[in-house]
Amino acid sequence: MFTSVENASNLPMVQLQIEGETVSVPVGYTVAAALLAQGHRRTRQSPVDGGPRAPYCMMGVCYECLVEIDGQRNQQACMREVSQGMQIRLQCADEGEGAA
Repeated sequence: MFTSVENASNLPMVQLQIEGETVSVPVGYTVAAALLAQGHRRTRQSPVDGGPRAPYCMMGVCYECLVEIDGQRNQQACMREVSQGMQIRLQCADEGEGAA
């Protein structure tokens, strides 16, 4: 299970939406870290077989963490830092997911 190594209660927070739910996340977290901290274990579905995909490398190499951020699809969650009011949606294969 993903857990933060820092005491997040001492960090400034931003509010953002994940799948329409408003959550508070420490400033400096990536979108992938925010998703994992909120209990989201998958970020998208494989366009080949519909299998779940999730953050893997956490450094922008594998492209497994693609999500929709503020209406833009195929964004690497591990490479984007959270910001106030950000809207994040998970991607599903039946919504036209493609390679970045």
